[in-house]
Amino acid sequence: GALLALNKPPGLPVLGRPGDLSLDALLPTLRRRLGLTAELHVVKAPAREYSGLVLLSSCYHTTKKLQQFFTNARWRGQYPATYRAITVGVPAEVEGEICTGLRWQQQGDRAMVVPVPAPGRRSLARKDVKSTLTRYRVLSTVEGCALLQLQPRTAFPEQLQVHLTLLLCPALGDHKHSSLVGRVLGVPFFLTPETAPTRTQVLDKELLSRLGLSPRQLHHFPLHIHLQELVLP
Repeated sequence: GALLALNKPPGLPVLGRPGDLSLDALLPTLRRRLGLTAELHVVKAPAREYSGLVLLSSCYHTTKKLQQFFTNARWRGQYPATYRAITVGVPAEVEGEICTGLRWQQQGDRAMVVPVPAPGRRSLARKDVKSTLTRYRVLSTVEGCALLQLQPRTAFPEQLQVHLTLLLCPALGDHKHSSLVGRVLGVPFFLTPETAPTRTQVLDKELLSRLGLSPRQLHHFPLHIHLQELVLP
């Protein structure tokens, strides 16, 4: 009917400035190629750094109805979106929940999303901090890496990356938050954002070899978080 699903590559933003490559800028070309008369609207799409499902609609009413469904589902405590992630490290527990406050924090010339483990009622009421929750399950492990299923119940920028660092298992290709996980004698521990400047993810030589990458190529290695499934009403 009115719905169309695509698989978005990592690095493609949903919206962009005029003249920039973005999903929104590609929609008129896509509509012409498919021979559709109505405009296409983005119902649901993963963040720029993620890959995975993009849900489009050629019916404005359907778009609004589905967007409201996704919002209401989170209010009801449901998990309408399921992601997959490859992590560097294996969680201590096979499944569980990550629950923490998240907020934006200015660090130098850039803003970072940082965790707030015990947010106060006032900060939550002022919306300085948002309470966030992600349910996870380990699907597979191999040589210190894991394939995880992630189901966020809340929506906050970079939520999944930060939650994975709290598990001490940053996502493969996360060059923004992986520096929060340090190691001493092979044992991972969490660093504060103030003491861990952003840098290209550090991988051991064995993993680099298995990926067929040189340290120089690692800077361009994409984030391995993928929107796998969307539940529709």
